[in-house]
Amino acid sequence: MGDLLEQGAQFLDDQRHAHMARPVVYHRGASSVELSATIGQTTFEQDYEFGGIQRIQSRDFLVRTADLVLDSAEVLPAAGDQIRETQGEKVFVYEVMAPGSEPPFRYSDPYRKALRIHTKHIATEDA
Repeated sequence: MGDLLEQGAQFLDDQRHAHMARPVVYHRGASSVELSATIGQTTFEQDYEFGGIQRIQSRDFLVRTADLVLDSAEVLPAAGDQIRETQGEKVFVYEVMAPGSEPPFRYSDPYRKALRIHTKHIATEDA
């Protein structure tokens, strides 16, 4: 019969991918791939030694793990990679990163079918 929770997670991921995603281009060096991504956000909190707390918000891109293929190999996001999102006449460029010692991505489900990639806006260009 299979794992019903995994089947349910797959159904929800299929719905997210079909109805809540937009095209983006993922870049690593000279390699790139067009992906469908759902836009999200994560708020990170960093404590400072003198008692202050800084809140940092990242723009997140949720993509299918199997879709992140560069040079014919499935890869995981790495700090320094870039994601380009076109909206109208503008291209927004985001760098894959997370503050402090946080990893630049995490799996978005227990079955590792989707990635939540943390980014920071670094540039806006004309399309």
